[in-house]
Amino acid sequence: MPLPPQLTAEQRSDALKKAAEARKQRAEIKEKLKLGSVTLAELLDKAPTDELVGKMKVSTVLESLPGIGKVRSKKIMDSIGIKETRRLQGLGVKQKQALLESTKS
Repeated sequence: MPLPPQLTAEQRSDALKKAAEARKQRAEIKEKLKLGSVTLAELLDKAPTDELVGKMKVSTVLESLPGIGKVRSKKIMDSIGIKETRRLQGLGVKQKQALLESTKS
């Protein structure tokens, strides 16, 4: 297993700030999903071009939708054939369509 790159204290600090900002933005996106101000379809459209959205896990996004928890999210993903580790940017066209159909109810 390769060793992580050696970073200076300043580089490490910058990386930590960048990671914290990304977590904050992902939390805001999940909150908007929960409130309904952003739809799953909008996120799926943004995923290929927006790196932050594209790197979000499908399971996390589904769990942020109203009425969908961990169990229902897993059932939806299993029925479509999406692995737990899949991210939004890695979904195919048919998987996206199936996700949208599964979450309409």
